[in-house]
Amino acid sequence: MRSTFMGLETSKRGLFTQQSALYTTGHNISNANTIGYSRQRVNMQSTLGYPGVGLNAPKTAGHIGTGVEAGSVQRIRDEFIDRQYRQESNKLGYWQSKSDIITQMEDVLTEPSDYGLSKSMDEFWKSLQDLSVHPNNGGARSVVVQRAKAIADSFNYMHKSLSDIKTNTGKEIGISLKDVNSILQQIASINERIQAIEPNGYMPNDLYDARDVLIDELSNYFPIETQRVPSGGNALGIAEGSLTVSVKLNGKTVELVNGKDFKQFRTSPSQTTPAGDGVTPTGAIEGLSLVTVDTAGNETVADTIAFSDLNETGKLKSLINSYGYMDNSAIPVEKGLLTDMIAKLNLMAKSFAEEFNKIHMGDGSTDYPIGSDLYGNAGKEFFASTTGGTIDAGNITISQDIVDDPNKIVASDSAPDPTKPEPGNGKFALKLANMKFASLADLGNTSVQTYFTGLIGQLGVDGQQASRMQYNSETLQLAVLERRASVSSVSLDEEMTNMIVFQQAYNASARMITVIDETLDKIINGMGRTGL
Repeated sequence: MRSTFMGLETSKRGLFTQQSALYTTGHNISNANTIGYSRQRVNMQSTLGYPGVGLNAPKTAGHIGTGVEAGSVQRIRDEFIDRQYRQESNKLGYWQSKSDIITQMEDVLTEPSDYGLSKSMDEFWKSLQDLSVHPNNGGARSVVVQRAKAIADSFNYMHKSLSDIKTNTGKEIGISLKDVNSILQQIASINERIQAIEPNGYMPNDLYDARDVLIDELSNYFPIETQRVPSGGNALGIAEGSLTVSVKLNGKTVELVNGKDFKQFRTSPSQTTPAGDGVTPTGAIEGLSLVTVDTAGNETVADTIAFSDLNETGKLKSLINSYGYMDNSAIPVEKGLLTDMIAKLNLMAKSFAEEFNKIHMGDGSTDYPIGSDLYGNAGKEFFASTTGGTIDAGNITISQDIVDDPNKIVASDSAPDPTKPEPGNGKFALKLANMKFASLADLGNTSVQTYFTGLIGQLGVDGQQASRMQYNSETLQLAVLERRASVSSVSLDEEMTNMIVFQQAYNASARMITVIDETLDKIINGMGRTGL
């Protein structure tokens, strides 16, 4: 015989299940604008029919259903789209960072410009030509000094500005690694909470979303790989478990997070306890180290990552490429976008100053004859170093003797003779001006300005490529993001429809209880009262 209250129980389950669906719909609507939130749904399933299987089971006509129950509350997510999004984020992080650095460099090396180095050099050569016409004119000589000073100032400004950009890039590397370390720690913490909840048969969907947001952020810095680890116990089959997070390198992967255990990045692979904060570089980066930190704060190096092992994607790789790294493939040498540009500017300033000084001073050879200044003396050093060492873009200046007395500029090609100065001869000044067209061996047998034009041109090509690749990456990421949104985001129209559906189902279950109540009332209170 079937249960008297079977219909009540069936409808009660319907009430509870539709109520859970309504609560979930309300949760979706409340989080419609929450970043990283994935819409959730109640997986409804029918309960076991009546009667059950067994020798003593009652014999009835058919197998009667007993209602519905909420099997689980599941978030809607597509793991394949997530992987695509993180791959595109990784590429975008690389090109966006590179484009930003090159833009800063272009702002410093403003060419062509009315105030750049090329313009300063043109005016310097022109002032020497004017001096060749008026060698005994004090104003013309002062102009030469001022034009030369403008060149030195331009070199100094570019060197300092690029050095500042490099320093700031190093700080950005430190900030980025701190962010990465914080993300790894948060992922491990969420893993620990998930491992405590899932074995009880629950689905911590909001924790899954929070963890995925962190992994999305992490993918911006370097390529990552994730692997699910079941929590065990009474965890549901669709439970996602904790995540093992690894960084993908050239030919291998290195584990960063495993359950509640995590590692931290440092930029000093040779030190067990890095100096300072351990993440902001103070020189060329040789690689990265991964450390574990105990409760007392002691660090132990768990793994090392050589710079060459990092894939050519991700914001971190781009920042290090720009800042400077040690290339140990043959002879250890520092390389990098900013490092190379500063080195080329130093070489350009050194070659320019040394060649001009060599012409100005002369050595008595055919190519470098000795001229004389307004006093009939041989030429002295024109450009000098503020530090007294080798001239570079950061320390190039005008010799103090020339600044104090512009008459010491060599303008005459007459042999030095203080007793017979020749103020009217400006042929040597013309020789100095013709250095504009001289090919310098250190600069690849090109003139100074041609060499500088080549630097600017290459920077422009690199900047154009970085901007184009950034645009392409942004476009692809946006396309993937739209596909992800079509799957996981909350549609208010859809949720309103669901709300009406679940509300009507709830009302129907409630009405069913009323019907069964009236039926039972007739049986209980109406039967056995014949003739009354």
